[in-house]
Amino acid sequence: MMYFNSWLEDYKRPFGAIQQEETCQFRILAGTDQIHHLHLIICKEHSAKGEESYPMVKEGQYYTCDYTLDQGKGLYFYHFSFQEKQSNGDSVTKYYAPKGQGGEGQIYDSLEGMPAYQLTCFEQAEQAPDWYRESVFYQIFPDRFYNGNEHKEITSPKPNTFIYGTTADDPMYIKNEKGEIIRWDFYGGNLLGIKKKIPYLKELGINAIYLNPIFKAASNHRYDTGDYMMVDPMLGDETILTELIEELHQEGIRLILDGVFSHVGRNSLYFNYDGSYGEGQGAYQNHESPYHPWFTFTDYPHEYRSWWGIDDLPEIDKSNQDFQAFIYGDNGVLTKWNQLDIDGWRIDVADELPDFFLKGLRANLNQFEDKVLIGEVWEDASNKIAYDQRRHYILGHHLHGVMNYPLRDLILQLLNGETTPKQVCEVLTQLQENYPRDVFYNNFNNIGTHDTERIYTMLGESLAKTKLAFGLMFMSPGIPCVYYGDEAGVAGGKDPENRKFFPWDNMDQELFESCKSWIDQRKQHDCLKFGEFIPFYTEDLFGIIRYQENNYIIYIVNPHEQEVTFDVDQVTTLRPFPFSKEEFPTVSLAGQADYILTSK
Repeated sequence: MMYFNSWLEDYKRPFGAIQQEETCQFRILAGTDQIHHLHLIICKEHSAKGEESYPMVKEGQYYTCDYTLDQGKGLYFYHFSFQEKQSNGDSVTKYYAPKGQGGEGQIYDSLEGMPAYQLTCFEQAEQAPDWYRESVFYQIFPDRFYNGNEHKEITSPKPNTFIYGTTADDPMYIKNEKGEIIRWDFYGGNLLGIKKKIPYLKELGINAIYLNPIFKAASNHRYDTGDYMMVDPMLGDETILTELIEELHQEGIRLILDGVFSHVGRNSLYFNYDGSYGEGQGAYQNHESPYHPWFTFTDYPHEYRSWWGIDDLPEIDKSNQDFQAFIYGDNGVLTKWNQLDIDGWRIDVADELPDFFLKGLRANLNQFEDKVLIGEVWEDASNKIAYDQRRHYILGHHLHGVMNYPLRDLILQLLNGETTPKQVCEVLTQLQENYPRDVFYNNFNNIGTHDTERIYTMLGESLAKTKLAFGLMFMSPGIPCVYYGDEAGVAGGKDPENRKFFPWDNMDQELFESCKSWIDQRKQHDCLKFGEFIPFYTEDLFGIIRYQENNYIIYIVNPHEQEVTFDVDQVTTLRPFPFSKEEFPTVSLAGQADYILTSK
């Protein structure tokens, strides 16, 4: 019998990611005399040392080995090799490695196709500002939230666009035969509208806002930046933004902006495709423009590299030092807006920004007090490969955390019956193992964003399921972020349907109260902000334990339509259960319902 489990400290200590120069202790059970000559085989990715082999010391039925991560940050991959005596007296080489990514392993006869355990090594702990860990965010798509003008007039409407007849109209695009959007649509939401709705945000209970882009642009989403140094006139101006920041801070609400540094708009100050910024200005109009080196032209001026091949979004060469200085230099974009006392940035398409660029962004923020840096990454950020490069997003000196799309995927799969509670536990525990601890708790959790279908729609417009989705998000480690309107029951599929105007006169009050109650729970219980995390499951139920030394919250979800009984004796955890099970009651959960148990 052989057994190793990377999720249990009896076999690997410490659990999870490890800081460079620290030592990891490995221990594997080999309860038979037929097994001998066990070795730890470990290799740091791209290391000059290559694969290393360390003999393990026999201690009773176990073999042990200590390994110091002395080759710097990055991913280390490991497995075990051993000799097994055969009935004829010969010995053959075999291997022990994970069944999937981590956790329990199994014996393999060959190296071919065999997976390896991942060990994440980070340079420094990413301790986010204290306010960030205390936050509940609210994401606002500015054009779609509220028009604060007295008579709802539209501020500085853009040419060649249209304004909806009513805010209840469904959003739509007008495209040409190539599928390009040729008329942008607006509802007229603005910064003054956000300011006027601060009482609503206070009632909901949030204490931080993430704003989609606010800089001058042609589109309603403003990911096609026209001028990084200017607030879009439809939203207001720098004076209104300053007033908004000041009033939010007075009310205890933080504000982070959306940074879009991979590309700009075709009709921007920097590219100026349509000439709106003047004849001879911009890279497209003038080969001698100071902005010309920012872009990659393959056939000047008509053919150029663009983001995902979208002509409207010319891609920036992030290795250009002038552009780097423009964004995060002493007098650059970040510095200008940081000095207005914003609280941080969410970085769009972090995959498109090289590690050195992210490091430059972080270095700029480090010059200011209490600024947070969050990146848009859709997968496991510990082992993401983008453009053939293993990324170092979360290994130190880059991002404080990333958007937690894997959590959203798991919530949807669980509530829609597309996965089992056991599988959810396995994926969450794997993420917990792969991420440095601070990053795992800095994750920017969401169940919906401007890039996804509405959670209400994805759950079949089921109030019961949507309330469970809120519960799962708020119970999970990380910083919860509510996408505007999700708390009001807004439905919608893919863009543009997921970007409707907020239904101020037609909110779903039951869903609002559910979301509000979860925000209250998080504020009342420190263990939801700082507590340890253990997911668990039975055959039919999924649960989460959050606990500190003297308090805990246990959350149980029944995703099925039929009633299910919770019996603690049927509970399985992939890591040790943190306390005695004796005080846990046996309860019946109605279909698509939850149950909360808190310490006394």
